[in-house]
Amino acid sequence: MFAWPRGARDEPHGHASLEEIHNREKIIVIWVIVGLLLIPVLADVLIQWHAVRVVLALIENSPPFRIESLPPDPDAEPFSTRTVDGVTLRGCLYRHTEQTPRGLIVFCPEFASNHRSAMLYCSALARAGFHVLTFDFRNHGDSDSMPGYEPLHWLTHYEIIDLNTVINHVYSQPDLTELPLGLFGISRGGGAALYVAAQRPEVLRVATEGAFGTQMLMMAHARHFVPIAAPPMLARLFPDWHICVTITLARWISQRRRHCRYAMLERVLPRLSDKPALVIAGMRDTYVLPEVAHEIARLIGQPDAVWTVAKAKHNLARSVSPEEYDRRLVEFFLPLDEPHSSTAKRSTQGTRKKPE
Repeated sequence: MFAWPRGARDEPHGHASLEEIHNREKIIVIWVIVGLLLIPVLADVLIQWHAVRVVLALIENSPPFRIESLPPDPDAEPFSTRTVDGVTLRGCLYRHTEQTPRGLIVFCPEFASNHRSAMLYCSALARAGFHVLTFDFRNHGDSDSMPGYEPLHWLTHYEIIDLNTVINHVYSQPDLTELPLGLFGISRGGGAALYVAAQRPEVLRVATEGAFGTQMLMMAHARHFVPIAAPPMLARLFPDWHICVTITLARWISQRRRHCRYAMLERVLPRLSDKPALVIAGMRDTYVLPEVAHEIARLIGQPDAVWTVAKAKHNLARSVSPEEYDRRLVEFFLPLDEPHSSTAKRSTQGTRKKPE
């Protein structure tokens, strides 16, 4: 008579196979779940990479700007100074000779412009009794060019070095060192003026037109970038943090390719809370949107610092409203001539810190 092998009755035939099937099903379910989780991650990586490439191209292509300048002024005093990294900067000083100067205004030109554009913006300051000193950033105008650096409209650490060098030059001149100091800059030059004013206590007031921070301007235009990089339906779903990551990645790549560091103006603006600022913006500026000027003022802690000029395009506020432009600019810098400004000037010279 047939007998079952010992133990076979305790473990019926096929029971182990069912257990293996159950285990395999569990593994399949796990892999399906992992796959479902990875699909959106991989899709996001692909979208992010495409978006970074699009934003990178936008970062590294300068928009066309309307640049104006003036012929050389024979009455302007030329000067030159050398940066710590060996670049010679050149510019000139417009002296007010009819009376004791009220103060010194250092003017920072916009990208692709030169120091001879200063009197297009500062003529009223010169007439009002201020010395105006202006210069060319590296790779611009009469200043030396640095091999391997191709400047764009974005503010980098090189422009910060340049402006700090010019201010150091001011304090090497006995006839200028006691004058209360203000900064005035246009577009990228305005960003440099704000950044250095936040670094240096000697700067008592700062005015800008068309200024912007790298991150804030990119974010302001992000909603224009995103539909290029992703389908419109997906673009509406991307949160700000996702866009910020894309912009940051593109900025890092651009820095490595261009051998520079973009200056993050947003990080230093809160240090200007105790310094008067004037932030001029054009209502019709389609590049530096008016909201960027308001964001600068918000970060400074001076929401009333913004003057928005109706009908003005980028850097053209004075062309639209010259009389009010001159009046506001002079009124803004006139307090430099007050006794407390001179006292503050002398005290900050004694506690001058090394620029960052």
